Amino acid sequence: MEWSEWALSLAVFLPGVGALIVMLIPRAEEQLIKTVALVTTLATFGVVVGILADFDYDRSGELQFELNNRWIDVINSRYHVAIDGISLPLLALSAFVTLLCVIYSWNHFPEPHNPKAFLALMLVLEVGMNGTFVAQDLILFFIFFEVVLLPMFFMIGVWGGPNREYASIKFFLFTLFGSAMMLLGFLALYFKVDVPGGNTFDMVALSEAAGAGLTRGTANLIFAGLFLGFAIKVPMFPFHTWLPDAHTEAPTVGSVLLAAILLKLGTYGFVRIALPMLPDAAEDWAPWIGLLAVIGIVYGALGCLAQSDMKRLIAFSSVAHMGFVMLGIATLTDFGINAAIFGMVAHGLITGMLFFLAGSVQHNFHTRELSRLGGLLVQAPKMGWILGFCAMASLGLPGLAGFWGEFPAILSAFSPAEGLPVETFRTYMVVAAIGTVLAAGYLLWMLQKVAFGTPKPEFEHAHVHDVNAYEWTAWLPMLVLILVLGIFPNLLFGVTDDAVTQIANVFGG
Repeated sequence: MEWSEWALSLAVFLPGVGALIVMLIPRAEEQLIKTVALVTTLATFGVVVGILADFDYDRSGELQFELNNRWIDVINSRYHVAIDGISLPLLALSAFVTLLCVIYSWNHFPEPHNPKAFLALMLVLEVGMNGTFVAQDLILFFIFFEVVLLPMFFMIGVWGGPNREYASIKFFLFTLFGSAMMLLGFLALYFKVDVPGGNTFDMVALSEAAGAGLTRGTANLIFAGLFLGFAIKVPMFPFHTWLPDAHTEAPTVGSVLLAAILLKLGTYGFVRIALPMLPDAAEDWAPWIGLLAVIGIVYGALGCLAQSDMKRLIAFSSVAHMGFVMLGIATLTDFGINAAIFGMVAHGLITGMLFFLAGSVQHNFHTRELSRLGGLLVQAPKMGWILGFCAMASLGLPGLAGFWGEFPAILSAFSPAEGLPVETFRTYMVVAAIGTVLAAGYLLWMLQKVAFGTPKPEFEHAHVHDVNAYEWTAWLPMLVLILVLGIFPNLLFGVTDDAVTQIANVFGG
């Protein structure tokens, strides 16, 4: 087999091999366990870098590195993996962030102290995340989509904060309900869509069929199932309530992976499955998706302003930021969907960084209460400046990555795809623009509370560590990428555009 055939399988299953090795090492061999986890994530990232290097960017609209083998013949499900310009940046983000999480957690392991179990779960999580972005078969997609559930459930439930049991069970039940609806949608697509060659779970064939043989009502019903599955994962308003709890209780690395990658599985599902496979239903649903997106933008921002916990504030900001992503997707235009994918990557980097910072602030001060914090620029100036940089990126300052996720998404609502109500979407545009003002409000308020002023009396003589070597190693690549993508957005738009245009062409966009 050639490299191009087995590269994706290697990127997906290498972390699984690493997890098995970690499980076989005695718990006392802590240094060896950490080294194996680091080498595994480094090797996986190396494979992804090789894929990035060999990817033909002139053909980014076509599937590459394809492998399509027999798997479950009885239901005509195949082991079909491949990537195009949409999945490549997300696969790279997944491998990149997981590696940085292993580096960060080197001396930041949460209590109870058990690096063996923690790192094994993180590696299993990477299998699910990487696999979801390369799967081209609905059953394969579903399995990988579900693999991420258990590791995150245990990460929150074992290493989380005081309300960890409640948060982990809520996360599990919400996501499981959404997955059940999504699976019903997949089965309906298998039985009801007229595909040449008979029933299939193949995502390429189903996208080409574009809902052939379905009545409008049936298509809308199937779309409802997919919508629930993906909207809960995003999470969109009003399905978002599990997210602030999960983020607040999760250990730092769990929050970073949840924000940076797991939320993207939902938005990716909309772009990869729901829109191309059910275009007529997508047109019917788009105004409603847009409505929920802008409600989420404003609600998330107002929710932030009501928080007293730094991590919970950042969690609510995710609800608002994912609203911009969903607004871009709801326009059904190449401009809007490109903005949405850029928004996914930018949100992953920026909010991931903010959760890293919240974790280090808690590590130093043993609290995340905004009323007790202050003077970070005095006690840990480097960390204070990094927090300022990330807050500016998150509020969409031009020249940083966050701008290219928000501004084009708002702009795309000015002229949605043909057949969508233009006036409605222009109203959404105005509401979303107001959301950016609120975003500036809550992020600057958080920055002022945490970084400015003088340290509170209880922490005046506290021994506060500024950014250490592990933190620099984990954070610097993310900070550089936030800046580089902000200045050269075409590095990402150039990759996604061809693949996105193919999806948008179905809607005349």
